[in-house]
Amino acid sequence: MPTLDDILEHVGEFDRFQKQIFFVLCLLSASFTPVYVGVVFFGFTPEHRCFSPGVAELSQRCGWNLEEQLNHTVPQWDGHGASFSSRCRRYEVDWNTTGISCTDPLGSLWGTGDPVPLGPCRDGWVYDSPGSSIVTEFDLVCEDSWKLDLFQSSVNAGFFIGSLNIGYIADRFGRKFCLLTTIVANIVCGLLLAFVPSYLWIVIIRFLQGLVSKGCWTSGYILVTEVVGPQYRRTVGILYQAAFSVGLLLFDGLAYALPHWRWLQLTVTLPTCFLLLYYWCLPESPRWLISQGKNDKAMKIVRNMAKKNQKKMPSHLKDIKFEEEDCGKQNPSLMDLFRTPQIRKNTLILMYNWFTSSVLYQGLIMHMGMAAENMYLDFLYSALVEFPAAFIIIVTIDRVGRRYPWAVSNLVAGAACLATALIPEDIHWLKVITACIGRMGITMAFEMVCFVNTELYPTYIRNLGVMVCSSLCDIGGVIAPFIVYRLVEIWHDLPLVVFTVLGLIAGGLVLLLPETKGRVLPETVEDVENFHRQSAPTAKKIYLQVQGSEIAHG
Repeated sequence: MPTLDDILEHVGEFDRFQKQIFFVLCLLSASFTPVYVGVVFFGFTPEHRCFSPGVAELSQRCGWNLEEQLNHTVPQWDGHGASFSSRCRRYEVDWNTTGISCTDPLGSLWGTGDPVPLGPCRDGWVYDSPGSSIVTEFDLVCEDSWKLDLFQSSVNAGFFIGSLNIGYIADRFGRKFCLLTTIVANIVCGLLLAFVPSYLWIVIIRFLQGLVSKGCWTSGYILVTEVVGPQYRRTVGILYQAAFSVGLLLFDGLAYALPHWRWLQLTVTLPTCFLLLYYWCLPESPRWLISQGKNDKAMKIVRNMAKKNQKKMPSHLKDIKFEEEDCGKQNPSLMDLFRTPQIRKNTLILMYNWFTSSVLYQGLIMHMGMAAENMYLDFLYSALVEFPAAFIIIVTIDRVGRRYPWAVSNLVAGAACLATALIPEDIHWLKVITACIGRMGITMAFEMVCFVNTELYPTYIRNLGVMVCSSLCDIGGVIAPFIVYRLVEIWHDLPLVVFTVLGLIAGGLVLLLPETKGRVLPETVEDVENFHRQSAPTAKKIYLQVQGSEIAHG
């Protein structure tokens, strides 16, 4: 019996029908950006200081400019407000007292002997920002700064739980059904985020958004790779991820135009309502229909595909099904990922690389947002480097191979983080360049771990292997905010040192994996165990079905 891939060779592997689906699903990929990296703008922390009643009136009476006011009334003010005391403590004096000296106000209030006592910011904070963020609205600074970490970690926790459940829904009820239901849920969560009044509800809804949004993005990835021929599948998957990078640019422009986080949230959510048109624009995956025994529906889609591609399907291709391998009848278990030496090594290295890719990718974005002189420009630069990253992958993976470009990308990311940490603050342009090089490196590593993961497991545990290993990506996303936002309080570039260690170790571990360039997908455990002794076979033909757990970009 012919397979779907056989039929695609006649009706078009990537022609008008597939290009239309690819384009509309790239819109979905781009719309995922505000969920994944939205904390950069939604959770922006501007320069801040305690609000002290009476200071504004005293400043007006004395004729101080802003710098003079800060020098006289803010503890340990060094011109940049960089210390904990200047941001989170205030002088325990009454600035409404009459007769305060304009030249030495503290001396006239407390005397010149003992130091002036400091206290917490009981009356809130003053933020040097024309816009708003969840930080300024809910005062997520000083003792409550950890709540910003929780804001980002909650969505990654949702990713972790949701990916497992959404993957089941996609396999059980279909790619299109899963896509549409998660789009609806994501729209509802996005709209609620723009209006809920409390921090607690924001965290809860952010978690719910994580439950559905990554599964939504993944369903699009599955569908777009299942309707194209084998030789286009990997390229289409990489370009689908590149559409996410286009979303970074659009999100940056919107954030610049709308510096108020609630308006920004509403603006990035409303256009996603148009994605509901997918009900009429997208077909169900014919591969999924075949796997469910719905061959007639699958053939109807294939005939429509041939018509749109202006191709004629040969008359002898009247039936369609996937070849069933005996190994597919095995029952996979978690222990199968650790039972034999080579598979155990692959599993541990892949788990670590998924974890590292997520920590460095999200961590660098968050750290650049904190360190930026111009947050919008630096975010733009770091987003632009993702496009050459995708180009380099497409050019090298079938010429050089997987292992060396993957290892080099991790090593470059780690080395760039170290260089960024060591460059002095007054050479900001050079710090931005090295940080962008690190972003390009980790973007390449992130995209490569996605498809190499599928090439290192035998057929019957391939789905399980990708699902378990990629779950470390979401765990890394939960931890990344705490690494960035907590360690910067010790030393601003300390997170970069942590990223350096993680990246360099990841690059070294990748070199221990076998090269998969030019090899067919392994079908048995023995194939994997003998990988390093085999020469690359070219004659054997296999049939690849993209599975629901094949995910990328977290």
